[in-house]
Order: sequence, then C-alpha cells, then structure tokens
Amino acid sequence: MKGNILTSKALAKKIAAFALLKKAQNVVLLDLRKLTTMSDFFVICSADSDTHVRAIADAIRDGAQGAGEKVWHDEGQGQSTWVLLDFVDVVVHVFHKETRSFYNLEKLWAMQSLNTSRTSPLSFRQEEKPSGEKNSHQ
Repeated sequence: MKGNILTSKALAKKIAAFALLKKAQNVVLLDLRKLTTMSDFFVICSADSDTHVRAIADAIRDGAQGAGEKVWHDEGQGQSTWVLLDFVDVVVHVFHKETRSFYNLEKLWAMQSLNTSRTSPLSFRQEEKPSGEKNSHQ
C-alpha cells in the first residue's frame, strides 16, 4: 500500500486546485457520501472552449499523477465538451460552459440531497487551496 494515498475529500480539493491553476470556472465539489456508494465526491468545473476543457483535464490528470493518484477511467477527450476523469472515490466533470448548463448535474444531485436532508453543493474558490499549498497569483 502506498504511503501517499489521499482521502477522497483531500483528493477532491487537490483536483479542484489543479483545475483552478488552469483558470477553470465555477468549480464545485459535491459530497455524495450520504447519497450513493458509486463515488464520494464529484468535482465539476467549466471552461470557455474545447481547448480550455482539454487543458484543465490534462492539468488534473498530470497533477493527480504527481500526487500518486491514477485515473481509473477517462472519457470525452475526443469531443472535449465534457471530459470525465474517474478516480473511483472522486469523479471529475470538466464541461464546456454550454454543456454544463444543459446537463446541470448540480441541480440533479441537489434534488437528491433535498430528498435526504443534505446541504447544497459547495463552491471551491482559489483561496481554499488544500493544506500545505500556497496561493499563487499568476
């Protein structure tokens, strides 16, 4: 067993930080632990273009690999309007803005959370870097 394994919450926060380094927009972490057993967290973010979607997905993939985490499943690289990176306990959705508004995963899962008395999704801002990481102004 690796000594560098992150908790699902820590991994979700790190992934959000990697996305923000590439200027991802509207980064949201959804805590699914009380809603489903398929995954602990969704990290959802938006991009302005297909190129931006790919850049964010690449930064997340590379950053996670550098932290000792491996993508178990990767979908959408060819079309680049929605890239899904599955880390098992954390699933990342990098959307083109229009695609994100069409699928509206936050609303879908918020409806589920209302049915189980859960709180709404949390936004992740640049200043909320995982512990040990400093804010960098580029």
